[in-house]
Amino acid sequence: MSTTSNPSEPAAVQPLRGILLVLGAGMLWGTTGTAQSFSDGALSPYWVGALRLGVAALFFLAYAGSVYGPHRLGRQLADLDWRSTLWAGACIAAYNLTFFAGVKATGVAVGTALAIGSGPIWAGLLQLARGARLGAGWWAGTLLAVGGGVLLVLGRGGDIQADPLGVALCLTSGLTYALYTLLNKRLVTRSAPAVTTLGVFLVSALLALPAAAFWAGSPHITTAGWLVVGFLGIVSTGIAYLLFTSGLRGISGATGVSLALMEPVTAFLLALAVVGERPGALAYAGLAALLAGLAIVIRAETR
Repeated sequence: MSTTSNPSEPAAVQPLRGILLVLGAGMLWGTTGTAQSFSDGALSPYWVGALRLGVAALFFLAYAGSVYGPHRLGRQLADLDWRSTLWAGACIAAYNLTFFAGVKATGVAVGTALAIGSGPIWAGLLQLARGARLGAGWWAGTLLAVGGGVLLVLGRGGDIQADPLGVALCLTSGLTYALYTLLNKRLVTRSAPAVTTLGVFLVSALLALPAAAFWAGSPHITTAGWLVVGFLGIVSTGIAYLLFTSGLRGISGATGVSLALMEPVTAFLLALAVVGERPGALAYAGLAALLAGLAIVIRAETR
């Protein structure tokens, strides 16, 4: 793997491969809830979000260092577009903190539906603001997938709350995730995915860890907590974002955000198989709509 100083290099990732990589990332993101169900609950959600960013940053450092070696990696980090990297890292930190705070205020069902559902809509609006035309197929598939995702999440049950601040926080988390993706798309056209993710997550960890300490005090973590944080940091964040960033080299940023809706699909299937949930018909209807919407988005992107 090398830097993308050659302008033609990003085209080496074909749209179908990019789609598969992003869908794989969404599947790994979908393991987050199941993994957290094995936690003893002693660690504050703010610390869960911040520590997983820290573990992910260490994972990217080890991975990139093994691929490039210390000296070459240092040169590639120096060549990063650090202005965009700082903004992308800030967006990831803000996404994690606002998501956990929003879910705490609104409940898991409403918070997850708002955060995940608003992300693709924000991405489409941001692209329109930049003058990009996404096409009717993308909008139809995305809106169908978002609607299905909302039904899927709400159909799994849970506490339903409408705290105004919590709603605003969840919508903010969707916005910051969309902003991160569009910034990341720009970064990965110039630098290798391993280098891009390393720079972004170093920034996000340096921002999120002090913020967690400010809002939640000192962390209280047990052995079980470290195992969960380790899994979240390496698998659900590290490997997942490496796949996601690599996939963005072959597809648009807006499509990347839409395809990330594979996350609630995976979470739903794991909840059935591992946790033993028994959701109602509404959740299954949402699952069907979400998958149909993703199929339309994929068709629009490959065409």
